[in-house]
Amino acid sequence: MTGHDFRQQVERGAAAAEQGNTLGALIHLENAALHGSTPLLASYLGYCLAQERHEFKKGASLCLEALEQEPGQAIHYLNLGRVYVAAGQRELAIKTLYRGLKLGRNRLILEELKKFGIRKELVFRSLPRSHPLNKYLGLLFARLGIR
Repeated sequence: MTGHDFRQQVERGAAAAEQGNTLGALIHLENAALHGSTPLLASYLGYCLAQERHEFKKGASLCLEALEQEPGQAIHYLNLGRVYVAAGQRELAIKTLYRGLKLGRNRLILEELKKFGIRKELVFRSLPRSHPLNKYLGLLFARLGIR
């Protein structure tokens, strides 16, 4: 497989995964993985393995490996967050997605967060969300249109 064919397989796999066809993506990505490795390949392969084969540990490991190599790429946070969602680790998924969002506004991360229902920032960050001050002042501010 030439370098061009390798990149093409990775691009096809990533595109299929973004369209929701993780099984088709897995075929492209596994084929590409036989001939090389890139952080993007590892990240998407991890997501597809978690989604299709329920290999959550391996999927998370591949995504974390991609993050170590390219910590500034939001797409790796997105895929790791998706792995955590598939594994049922909602809180960890949300934290991971927000870390990716700090790198810049990413449409895909925002769409993933909307599936959870994005919550507004706390009135008092030092207090938990369930604290009465955060709860009732948040409701009051929302009704007044302050936030």
